[in-house]
Amino acid sequence: MRSHIATGSKRNIRYHPYVFTEHGAVMLACVLKSSVAVESSVQVVRAFNRLKEYLNEHKDLAMKLDQVQRKLVIHDHQIQTVFNVIAKLQRQPLLPRLKRRRIGFRR
Repeated sequence: MRSHIATGSKRNIRYHPYVFTEHGAVMLACVLKSSVAVESSVQVVRAFNRLKEYLNEHKDLAMKLDQVQRKLVIHDHQIQTVFNVIAKLQRQPLLPRLKRRRIGFRR
């Protein structure tokens, strides 16, 4: 996939976009003459408007999902750190037990 913005200059467009923007659909509705073409362009504009409304209504949900994703990334990093420390401890050899003097009275 190539970016339409990053490829080519403004005067020399090598790749044309595959979709209309909302403004392009409005312009198309103004230019076209047949009733079917105008009706389909109007439906496209209505779909854009519904999509905008949907996104505006559910911004709080999108923000919550973003917060959860950030927390998961932090938790994943912390869990990976814990596993790394455990693996490091498992690789270390056990230290030999030192002989200790017994506590208490001797006979």
